[in-house]
Amino acid sequence: MMFNPEEILSTTKKAVAEAATYIKSEVGKVSDHDVEEKELNSLVSYVDKTAEEMLVKSLGTILPEAGFITEEETEDIKDRKLTWIIDPLDGTTNYLHQIPHFSVSVALRYESDVVMGLVHEVMGDEQFYAVKGQGAFMNGRPIKVSGKSGLDQVLVATGFPYTNQYNVDASFNRLKSFLMKSRGMRRMGSAALDLSYVAIGRLGVYYEGSLNAWDLAAGALIVEEAGGKVSDYRGDRGFLDSGEIIASAPQFYDEVMEILQEQ
Repeated sequence: MMFNPEEILSTTKKAVAEAATYIKSEVGKVSDHDVEEKELNSLVSYVDKTAEEMLVKSLGTILPEAGFITEEETEDIKDRKLTWIIDPLDGTTNYLHQIPHFSVSVALRYESDVVMGLVHEVMGDEQFYAVKGQGAFMNGRPIKVSGKSGLDQVLVATGFPYTNQYNVDASFNRLKSFLMKSRGMRRMGSAALDLSYVAIGRLGVYYEGSLNAWDLAAGALIVEEAGGKVSDYRGDRGFLDSGEIIASAPQFYDEVMEILQEQ
């Protein structure tokens, strides 16, 4: 590897925190005229775009040789060994409705492996991060997935696609199974934070389909470094491409897979 992820972690954390500070400063200032609808219920504003521009500029200084995969396509270069994968504002719909649950997500991929990930919860300034092989942390404190023994003792989170093109019956059947077998269900609206909450044990399980690499890359690494298991619905590692993800404390994983594969 041509670089050391641990050496660039501190400067990356600062860049992400600066973007989060900007996002927080604009809460409540975005008018309806400032909002575009990319597709059904998928919204974007100048805040997303400006935060992404800030991140691309800062991260480009940290690693000038790296390319970018970004949600708002500020710069999109996918053919380099080093690639930043960025969601400048994960939970835009929450943000625009002033629901305080949204985040900045930044991952660094070397060839096919994500080697560093950061998720910054904007309103509470909780920064979750991990370097591959070095464990997971939140604001300097090591974190681990839930140690509860049964699915009935933990919360399960999911999400729904920003499209009408999905199997509604299968989705609701899964919801029914998890409602009956878990402590409760949550749909909070920021995939990166849902993954981070699995990593710190606030959630036992998170699953969702129809996502993008920038929703998942950082949070998935953080879950794995916190001792969790991550896969797509078939148990494979292709979740960044398929957009389907299961993130779970290991003791729940087989039961979760069984529920998802029933549909």
